Amino acid sequence: MAGSIMGSMTGWRRFAAVWMLAAGMILALGTGPSVAQSRAHVYLLRGLLNIFSLGMDTLAEELNRRGVYATVHNHTEWQSLADSAAAKYKAGTEGPIIIIGHSLGADAVMEMSAYLGQKGVPVALAVPFDGTQSFSASGNIARVLNLTQRNYAYMRKGAGFRGSLVNVDVSSDPSIDHLNIDKSPRLHARVISEVLSIVGSHRMPAPGTTVPRPTKVNSPQVNSPQLNSPSGNGGTSAPVAPAKPEVTPAAPAPAKTGDGATNATDLKPVADSGTPVIALPERNAPARIETPTAPPPVHKPAAPVSAAVQVPN
Repeated sequence: MAGSIMGSMTGWRRFAAVWMLAAGMILALGTGPSVAQSRAHVYLLRGLLNIFSLGMDTLAEELNRRGVYATVHNHTEWQSLADSAAAKYKAGTEGPIIIIGHSLGADAVMEMSAYLGQKGVPVALAVPFDGTQSFSASGNIARVLNLTQRNYAYMRKGAGFRGSLVNVDVSSDPSIDHLNIDKSPRLHARVISEVLSIVGSHRMPAPGTTVPRPTKVNSPQVNSPQLNSPSGNGGTSAPVAPAKPEVTPAAPAPAKTGDGATNATDLKPVADSGTPVIALPERNAPARIETPTAPPPVHKPAAPVSAAVQVPN
């Protein structure tokens, strides 16, 4: 009798131990990196000597302020960056992957994307800023947004490419050239919009990046004679609500700045059959000056002529 009781207790302990071990494994797997949400990563590649593409640094700061992890590199690092990105993507810690670059960095955007395609890693968005030559978009790229002012640097669809490809030609804007195209606030705004539409909830600020928060401003107190005058109930002053600060309406935006940033007319790409989309920026037509028309002359009726009255002699 005692032996059977001891045997049942031993079996129960074994069952409890196995159950606790299984529960621990489930918890460990549930909180491990394999089920953690991946982080979007925007790679920005500078051009020659790291001195002609500082617009990439500005764009990275703008993205990090919006909670998108973005890093800046020299264009010569694209292959080592791709190896690291592929390993992180396959580990489930990085993605979607977005690559942006200027000049030689724009060429590296297309080369890095194709190299990732060979490793079976998708690229969600590739944005070359005025590359030095034309490239075929590899089949692993979901979208190519090519910003250029050189007609020989249009990107084209490569074998197996099933994504969207847009060549935005800004050559008709005299304020944009090769050295400042990467710094255009108008083009930055378009790229940021494209990036935010892709990353969704895969956001995380870069280490050490401070995301600005709105500062609470207290309304100023208003000195009013009513605050110091007795209210008739034992000399207590009646509370007066603080005045609301005046809100000055924002001035209208200027027509256009020197770098073509404002007056951002929506670029309307028009697709033709089988070729990449070409989007030409619309230039503002000169304002037509209306010449005021002189009012028609007013004809006044002639004064009546008095007939001579003859007085009889």
